[in-house]
Amino acid sequence: MELRQIRAFVVVADEASFTRAAARLSLVQSAVSAAVRNLERHLGVELFERTTHHVHLTQAGRLFLPEARRTLAAAQEAQHVIEQMRGGLRGEVRLGVIQTPRHIVAQPALLISTFRATHPGVTVSVQAAGSVEHAEDLRRKRLDIAFVILPPEATPGLDMYVLTSEKLQLLCHAGHPLAGRDQVGLGELVDQPFVDTPATWGNRLATDAAFARAGLTRKIAYEIGDAAGLASLVRHGLGVAIGPMSFMRPEDEIRAVPLGSDAPSLTLSLAVPAGQAVSAPARALLRTARELSEPAR
Repeated sequence: MELRQIRAFVVVADEASFTRAAARLSLVQSAVSAAVRNLERHLGVELFERTTHHVHLTQAGRLFLPEARRTLAAAQEAQHVIEQMRGGLRGEVRLGVIQTPRHIVAQPALLISTFRATHPGVTVSVQAAGSVEHAEDLRRKRLDIAFVILPPEATPGLDMYVLTSEKLQLLCHAGHPLAGRDQVGLGELVDQPFVDTPATWGNRLATDAAFARAGLTRKIAYEIGDAAGLASLVRHGLGVAIGPMSFMRPEDEIRAVPLGSDAPSLTLSLAVPAGQAVSAPARALLRTARELSEPAR
């Protein structure tokens, strides 16, 4: 049994496809198929049910998968121990980043530069997407660690490390009729045109869940995947938004109005896959991020 065979099996299981697994491993499909066949021959069982269009784990494959992951993680950890002994931590961390409130640790350049000052032998690759995409990529082992803003019900299969949490507020332009209020209820906003982020973003998930809990619906007039663009639309009076004031800059001239007891919260966390060893470089990056977050708490 060879590590390359185990790695091929795990990637095929993650991708549910020999073709996608081959692309991810930068190999030809025949090499991946041969590696899995040789592993099955060595184990004396079939690990996958193969049809023309689908690849599914057999019962033996489902039992073997967690052990295969642990084997790969242990091999990687052993390599990191030797590398540290030879002069420092080495390897790669795949980091997922999102557009976030202006929280110090959520600035990828600051986090990476601080981390690299201590661990120059580790490469950090960055992937930008929404929280839902990052959660799925973590589960499928396409990322090692990611910033996410997700409600608890959207985090199965992940271990979460909370960095900061903030109550969301109504954001409107200075001349809006609600701008001078001390507090606004969600029920007063159902007829307002909303500016919001895409459906897979944490801010949107939290807001949608709050309206659903209240049995209310709202009208989203503009959907935009950019905090600065959202602020611009609100500033020009094209709609209101619900979000953290830390999304905004002083020059945006936007008013924040508390939403009261039914206000949703935005919780920024770092997530890693649950139930398996986190690589030494990823653990070190997580430690750096949590240290950076301390002054902001």
